[in-house]
Amino acid sequence: MMKAAPLVDATPLTPRHERILEILRRDRTVEVSRLAEALGVSAVTIRTDLDALDRRQLLRRIRGGAMAVQPARFERPLDLPSQSFAAEKERIGAMAARMVRDGETIILDAGSTAVAMALALPDDLRDIVVVTSSLDVAIALHPHPGVTVIVTGGRLKKTGRNRRSHSLIPPFGTLLLQQLNADCAYLCCAGIDADRGFTNAHFEEVEIKRAMIAAARRVVVLGDHGKIGHVAGARFATLPEVTTLITDSDAPPADVQTLEGAGLQVVLA
Repeated sequence: MMKAAPLVDATPLTPRHERILEILRRDRTVEVSRLAEALGVSAVTIRTDLDALDRRQLLRRIRGGAMAVQPARFERPLDLPSQSFAAEKERIGAMAARMVRDGETIILDAGSTAVAMALALPDDLRDIVVVTSSLDVAIALHPHPGVTVIVTGGRLKKTGRNRRSHSLIPPFGTLLLQQLNADCAYLCCAGIDADRGFTNAHFEEVEIKRAMIAAARRVVVLGDHGKIGHVAGARFATLPEVTTLITDSDAPPADVQTLEGAGLQVVLA
């Protein structure tokens, strides 16, 4: 016996929903923050709108926003461009870099915000050891006079949301981390949610992140406001496992309050 096809929601669209779809048809991808500014509502309201439109299959939700629905024969963009929130990532990276002290051993994750942090490390830092799973971070820190760079090893990842990012994953990606006692691990993420914790889309990177957390006394997550409220495919940390979240000043106050209410220290860059 054949199953009946799911009923399509025929409820008329609200004027705001129609405006969102109009912008999406023009731009193909949209960001929550830009929609909130353009429509004069909160980011929380926009996320609710996008979720409702996604359920009606009128758009497709992605990290930080949404993309236009396309026929299956077209290649689906994996995410918003890696340049999204570039200014916010620079501020977050600079804030994190100011936390590093002489003589520390730190772990630095793969990701564009991690690269921003690496580039922002002050030139007068001395006796710093940086262990990283990112070839981009390693190359960025190579000229720094006070930093010794150690690369975790493993297989070079060839797929993912940002194909210009060069990160190392299993097999053999966690062996060195298992021998390490670091002062702090600085991790990137794809999603931040008060209930679901910190998440990432690539399962093998989650394994690396978990090993980084186990190897460090403190854990700092770097995530722009577009990641708040998003839940990716795999969790790598609950809120209690993370010492501090560094996000940008455009993070919705209500979301920040919720995260802080759950016991997480939130720093705005």
